[in-house]
Amino acid sequence: MGSGVSALRTFEKGLEVIGNNIANVNTTGFKGSSVQYADSFSNILQHSSSNGLGSTNAIAVGTGVGVAGIATNFAQGQLSSTGNGTDLGISGNGFFTVKSPSDSTTYVTRAGNFSWNSSGYLTTLSGERVQGVTSAGTVGDIKLGTPPAGTELQSVSIDKSGNVIEFYSDGSSANTNQILLQSFSNPAALVKEGNNLFSGMAAAGPTTGSIALSASGANAPGSNGLGSIQAGSLELANVDLTEEFSNLITAQRSFQAGSRLITVSDTVLDDIVNLKQR
Repeated sequence: MGSGVSALRTFEKGLEVIGNNIANVNTTGFKGSSVQYADSFSNILQHSSSNGLGSTNAIAVGTGVGVAGIATNFAQGQLSSTGNGTDLGISGNGFFTVKSPSDSTTYVTRAGNFSWNSSGYLTTLSGERVQGVTSAGTVGDIKLGTPPAGTELQSVSIDKSGNVIEFYSDGSSANTNQILLQSFSNPAALVKEGNNLFSGMAAAGPTTGSIALSASGANAPGSNGLGSIQAGSLELANVDLTEEFSNLITAQRSFQAGSRLITVSDTVLDDIVNLKQR
């Protein structure tokens, strides 16, 4: 019965992970997860031994199954064209760095569905500000510059290197900011925080050696193994529905098998209780 209970608890977690993957099939930049299982500690009835006459095998009875880990798949999702200039997809390796204006908490994300807010900052849907090299030449919040005297801002474009180029009414233009990217040696260590955001950057190991972005070019898109930025496109979820439904059926059958174990164990216990009456 203990093995059956452990199976129900474990495969319930497996079903939750699969359900979350399917639910986020249309979530921008979402990275699917998978569950790895491991057998639980075994009851050792006899340890193995060796003597001059030969060896004796161990005798052990397993006590069920448990969740060994839940791994996130950081494979590239398909880039889909949107035609919106502030929608940014990353073709290749890397994450956008964003910062909360309320408590200065820093996150990374692959979801590039950004927009310019009323104060001129480039932000996520939940309000975090995109980080990069500002007009002052330092790393900070990406913000639209001040148009030259007597002109107005006409349009803004972002190139594959992350450069923010502003075009003014007098026909002039200026490169005012550069969006930077960050990559990690172990992205599996990143922690999902909701709203397409990840924390745990220190444990993931930034490839530049520092969580803080560098204005010297180490975090520039298209350099040092980082991908390029594709304006007007978004990265889709990397969830394969066919595979997820296949995993769903397998997990469901495993859950049913675990419940069958409990049913059989209950029948055996009932027989034991009724032995005296017979």
